[in-house]
Amino acid sequence: MRSGHAWHDRHIGYLFVLPATLMLVVVLIFPAFITLKASVTPQGGAGWHFTLAHYQKTLHDPVLLQTFKNTFAFVAWSLVGHFILGLSLALALNQALPGQTFFRLVALIPWTIPDVVAGIFFRWVLNPIHGAMNPLIRMVFPSFPAEFTWLSNPTLAFPSVIIANVWRGYPLVMVMLLAGLMAIPRELYEAAAVDGAGRLRRFFHITLPGLSTIITIALALDMVWEFRRFALVVAMTGGGPGTLTEVLSTLVYKTYFQFFTFEYASAMAILMSAVLFVLSLPYIILVGRER
Repeated sequence: MRSGHAWHDRHIGYLFVLPATLMLVVVLIFPAFITLKASVTPQGGAGWHFTLAHYQKTLHDPVLLQTFKNTFAFVAWSLVGHFILGLSLALALNQALPGQTFFRLVALIPWTIPDVVAGIFFRWVLNPIHGAMNPLIRMVFPSFPAEFTWLSNPTLAFPSVIIANVWRGYPLVMVMLLAGLMAIPRELYEAAAVDGAGRLRRFFHITLPGLSTIITIALALDMVWEFRRFALVVAMTGGGPGTLTEVLSTLVYKTYFQFFTFEYASAMAILMSAVLFVLSLPYIILVGRER
């Protein structure tokens, strides 16, 4: 009886996590295995014949190379926008002002909106005929074209998507930085003020050093999120005009579900997963150190 109870105490935990483990296998591990197998299967082939031709093709595919550039530019500019806007709002919302809780809730609204809804919203706002952006600009600059195109403009389509993504995603960085600001002892600011340090010196010598770890974790986590951004881009431009706003997630989707080139799409998906793993290493290392 004692040995039975001991076995039960040692293994009961595994029974609790078994449903989640099975779900993880069904949703993630099995599809990942199928994708990996398809990526080394000859085009239209079957069975267990392997090839690396699809991976070799990725090295010489101009569309994929351009999409990589688009994706890294999209992620980089999104991170810059998220950091600047998130830090600015976090500093403002950390002040003891009337209605502080209300303004914090308002600042979180973009994070509650699904990507596809945000994409449709910005596509409507930037519509050259029925959108609200052109009339608003014409109120300030009457000579501005009444039916100016944004999302079909080769120069402005990509910045428009980035601006929409910055608005959609800044609350993640803002909340993490706000939590970091609230954890910095007020006594440090009071002591610095007594010593004659101004706002700028306190920001660079107290605030930024106190947020250094949080900033790194927030940007590393945000980078992974932005690298896999899909629905917002599809809803706004679908990757167009041409491939100017195409990112890796949308290209993989099109190659698989529109062009039906399953094996090559799988190779691109595996390559994208490898890049995501490399990008997530700073976050994994920092979280491991914190533990």
